[in-house]
Amino acid sequence: MNFAYRSDIGQQREENEDYVGVFKNKAGVQFAIVADGIGGHQGGDVASEMAVSHMGYRFENTTFDQPTAAVKWLAAEVQDENQHIIEKAREFSDLNGMGTTMVAALIFDDEFLMANIGDSRGYLFRHETLQQLTEDHSLVNELVKRGEISAEQARQHPQKNIITRTLGISPDADIDTNLYQMQTGDQLLLCSDGLTNMVTDEQLTNVLQDSDQTATDKCETLIKLANAAGGADNITALIVVVDGEVASK
Repeated sequence: MNFAYRSDIGQQREENEDYVGVFKNKAGVQFAIVADGIGGHQGGDVASEMAVSHMGYRFENTTFDQPTAAVKWLAAEVQDENQHIIEKAREFSDLNGMGTTMVAALIFDDEFLMANIGDSRGYLFRHETLQQLTEDHSLVNELVKRGEISAEQARQHPQKNIITRTLGISPDADIDTNLYQMQTGDQLLLCSDGLTNMVTDEQLTNVLQDSDQTATDKCETLIKLANAAGGADNITALIVVVDGEVASK
C-alpha cells in the first residue's frame, strides 16, 4: 500500500484551511483523511485541523480490524468531534460559525471503507475507469438530483459553495459510509473541492492512469492543474495505491 498527499493554498486564498493526514491503528488498519475547513475569520483551518488530528490520534489507539467495528467507531467519532468543534466555536468569538467537510478511507486487508460529510470527495480508479464513490452534501447536488440543473451547470452555479452537511455548525453530523472490495492496482483519490471545482474528470483520469508518475508525482500534477485553471480555493489531493497482493474472497 502506497500513500501520498499534497496540499496547496491555491491562487486566491490567504490561508490554507485544508488539512490532511494518514494514520495506522494497533491492528494495522490505515486511515486516510482530508478535511476542508469553512466559516469564521480563522475558523476554517482550526476546524479542519481539529477533525484530522483528533480523530487520527484516537484512531491510532484503536484495535479493531473489521469494517463493521470501523463504521461504529467512525459514526461515534464524528458525533464527538462535531460537538468539540461547536464548543470551541462558542468559546472564541473569532471562530464563530466554523466547520469542516471530511472525506476518509479506512483500508483493510481486502476491503476499504469510504466515508464523507460535505463536498470533499472520494474516487476509485480501477481498470482505467474513474468512479466517484461519495455523494456531495451540497445545495447544487440536491438540484442536480432533482433534475433542476445539469452536472455541468452545477460546476458554475453561484451557490455551489453551500454545504448541507458539515462537521461543526449544526448539532447533527451524519456521515455516509460505504464498503467496497479492494483489488490490486486500485487507486483511491481523496480530495477537497478546490481540486474538483478546477479539474475535470477527464483530467483526473489522465493523471491517475499515467504509469510513469509516482503517487507523489500525481498529487503534485493535480495541484498544478488546479492552479493553472485559476486555483480559486485551497487544493488537497491524497492518493492511495494498492500495489500489493489483495486476498480474494
